[in-house]
Amino acid sequence: APRFAVVDTHESFGGTWLIHKYPGVRTDTEAYTLGFSFKPWVGAPYADASAIQQYIGETIDEFQLTDNFFFNRQITDASWDAAASCWTVRGKHGTEEFSLTTKFLWMCHGYYRHEAGYTPEWPGFASFQGQVIHPQNWPTDIDLAGKRVVVIGSGATMATLVPNIADECAHVTVLQRSPTFFFQSPNVEPLADQLRQYDTPEEWIHEIVRRKSVAEMQSLVQIQQLHPEISKSTLIGMVAKQLPEGYDVERHFTPRHLPQDQRVCRILNGDLFTKISEGKVSMVTDEIKTFTADGIETLDGVTIPADVVITATGFNLSVLGDVNFSVDGEDVNFANSVTYRGMLFTNLPNLAWTFGALRLSWTMRADLV
Repeated sequence: APRFAVVDTHESFGGTWLIHKYPGVRTDTEAYTLGFSFKPWVGAPYADASAIQQYIGETIDEFQLTDNFFFNRQITDASWDAAASCWTVRGKHGTEEFSLTTKFLWMCHGYYRHEAGYTPEWPGFASFQGQVIHPQNWPTDIDLAGKRVVVIGSGATMATLVPNIADECAHVTVLQRSPTFFFQSPNVEPLADQLRQYDTPEEWIHEIVRRKSVAEMQSLVQIQQLHPEISKSTLIGMVAKQLPEGYDVERHFTPRHLPQDQRVCRILNGDLFTKISEGKVSMVTDEIKTFTADGIETLDGVTIPADVVITATGFNLSVLGDVNFSVDGEDVNFANSVTYRGMLFTNLPNLAWTFGALRLSWTMRADLV
């Protein structure tokens, strides 16, 4: 038996990067921090799903880990036996049941349910006669050519999806309840490129850029928290420079909140702003009054015609993988537990949960264990 086992619900490795198929899906934290500490990242700093999948596959092959993965297994229960000092996990493997025993149980499932994304219950939603798509369940056979598309949402999914469908659609309208802060940057890592010119080993480059990225993010967060109003005007000013003169930046790109109250989303090479400037994408900042048979009506009375509605409205949260935990036959109530360093729980022996980091890739938090 292997010394450790990775139990995965899906048919292959990758998790988020396996199930998300929407155009433009990519990381918005640097892949140098998303990547493992023991395997250098050598691609673009903000990698797409296929590049990340390739990287994970290479890691599995290089370290001969194929036999450590158990796919198509959904864990439903985990029980700790103090006398045996071990966990027993149980679940479904297709139509059959399975179980594994382990001395240490490490929950690395993320924070959302992979079956389906979150879609609000809007008035009149059922009356819409067009196609509705959630990016988490993107159909591979969808043809958006010549379609009037409405994308509902204001976050990272919207910002990566819209520029990648704008050219083929008749028009894309982004409907958001309130704006998000955006930060524009190129998809390059100058320090890594410079170090490669001096034949620096990739292992060194990986670690150097990793540390630089962490330091930069920590400094950026501190600055934005200490000087929120200056940071707000700076971020909005950067967006305004990317848009046509006279564009209503105050309505569409001035958030109600301050930077770091919510995440600041990254726009690579200003692609979203380019599509807006080209007239291929329109922003509507308003709330939905009702869906109609052929579109959406907003509270301000704006009618948005749509052939396709894409609901980039987020995830359904999953706490600890929706697993039922018990200790010596007693069900666990996590409300009665205290966490240690946000990873361990009182009265749950040999159990860790990797959640976060909030502003860096989650890989770095897993690396701490």
